Amino acid sequence: MGMRLAGPELRRARTGELPSEAAVPGALQVPPDGQPILFLADHPVTGGYPVIATVHEDDLPLAAQARPGQALRFRPL
Repeated sequence: MGMRLAGPELRRARTGELPSEAAVPGALQVPPDGQPILFLADHPVTGGYPVIATVHEDDLPLAAQARPGQALRFRPL
């Protein structure tokens, strides 16, 4: 379904939740704990968490093969 990422906490500017909406494959959302979740092949609704970026569909298979603890780097396209 997706992968939880670990690293420095991403602080949200708003504490309230957003309206839930559909998420696309590759959506990178930030739940209240500040540890992002990357949606892979399956992607539910956002659950009210902000989506801060989307991973390009060509890179999703690479992300899906990441090993636990492996560092990932994101860059804008």
